[in-house]
Amino acid sequence: MKSPAHAEAVLACSDPRLAEAVRYVLENPGKQLRARLVHAAYRVFKQEAHQGLYTVATAIEWLHAYSLVHDDLPAMDDDAVRRGRPTVHVAFDEATAILVGDGLQAAAISLLAQDDSLPETTRLRLITLIAGAVGLGGMVGGQALDMSGERQALDIEDLQLIHRQKTGALIRAAVLGGALCADARETDIDRLGRYAAAVGLGFQIADDVLDVTESSSTLGKTAGKDADVGKSTYVRILGLKGARAAAELQLQEAVDCLLPYGEAAEELRALASAMIRRNH
Repeated sequence: MKSPAHAEAVLACSDPRLAEAVRYVLENPGKQLRARLVHAAYRVFKQEAHQGLYTVATAIEWLHAYSLVHDDLPAMDDDAVRRGRPTVHVAFDEATAILVGDGLQAAAISLLAQDDSLPETTRLRLITLIAGAVGLGGMVGGQALDMSGERQALDIEDLQLIHRQKTGALIRAAVLGGALCADARETDIDRLGRYAAAVGLGFQIADDVLDVTESSSTLGKTAGKDADVGKSTYVRILGLKGARAAAELQLQEAVDCLLPYGEAAEELRALASAMIRRNH
């Protein structure tokens, strides 16, 4: 997916090893689902893309990449494989992996702040939205809850809180970021926020299902990790059949949120289905 022209300058790094590690992460971008959500949400309202849209999509993907690098660290999920390759702390070292994540987080915010193709008020809303999504009340807080919940019997409400923050918050920021770039009305922001919440939760339920039904080679990461560390999951609480049904309910809720937009939201519908019904 196209990156904004000023992205390379924002990533400038004087240390060769750190620069190499950043390239190692970004040259293997995965499915770029969050960037696709940015563009799909924008196209509900407008068709002709602009520089700011690519900036938002790139910033979201850098933040997602940072989160994966840090999630894989020995102090977190302690994983050796990501997207079919050794994780950053394995390919380089733990300190470098921490610095890569720190650098990508700062670079994402800087990228947004420097893009004067976006009006200042829009930039401020975007930075506030995205910083909140990855902060203590979002992705970071969700990761903390996830770790503290290991080897405990959590209920569905506890599990939903974890995943709405750890996984869902950045998905919501992607959808709303695209809508903000298109100058969507507040009623549309609210409706798409509900769509994104359903997609984020359904995506995580699907992840729990895949963790027990697919191989590591198919997933591109280590399968069965949740069971190994005693995490509560939707499969553990609801069973495999129940978890799959719960994912389908979230998909239906997401699709229902898009009814007022008709054909303009077809791309968002397709992405919701692809994310929740995926097989890897």
